[in-house]
Amino acid sequence: MTPQPGPRTISVAPVRLAGWLAGFAERHGTPAAEVAPDRLTLRAPDGAEAAFPLAWGPLPDGDPLAALVAEATRERRVGAVIARRQAHAVGVFDGARLVAGRHGHHYVQGRTKAGGWSQQRYSRRRANQAGKSFDAAADDVAEVLLPVVDTLEALILGGDRAAVAAVLAHPDLAPLAAERLRHGTAVFGVPDPNAGVLAGFGELFRKVVVELNQLA
Repeated sequence: MTPQPGPRTISVAPVRLAGWLAGFAERHGTPAAEVAPDRLTLRAPDGAEAAFPLAWGPLPDGDPLAALVAEATRERRVGAVIARRQAHAVGVFDGARLVAGRHGHHYVQGRTKAGGWSQQRYSRRRANQAGKSFDAAADDVAEVLLPVVDTLEALILGGDRAAVAAVLAHPDLAPLAAERLRHGTAVFGVPDPNAGVLAGFGELFRKVVVELNQLA
């Protein structure tokens, strides 16, 4: 007996979402839709299920599938902060298009196998270098995002969660902590950011997450 695949998560580009939904209905039958403030779940007659976490907030009233596609494809102006110990990037996106951005690279000493006093000295030096890296990142975030913060619909985060938290903890960046800018708790995993990583970030964060059960 062939084992059934387990639950899985996929990502669908916004421009492909309408076609993906049509294909789901063709394969499994017209699904029933269950709408919650943070999730849309489709349950097909054959038992297949597809759940869509609503990263942009609750769907408006009306046809939930049409609303899902409309929300996914709508071009929002958002700010983006990508931070790792050795690099950072910050940008403003209209939809997937980067309209303003900056990035930087920093030297942070790697870990050492030395022990005792040497280990402590290297750890302090590494921590100091990382702190300077985060301060430089915070300066760029302030210069790029604070002048346009009132025009942003969300703040999207990427890189390393601890590094992002250290950058955004800078007191000058308090306006970016506004409730209206929260975009879930996701920190998108990306490598050390450079111009290419920043430019491609818009395509990444706009993808629609779909959680499929074993029958889908």
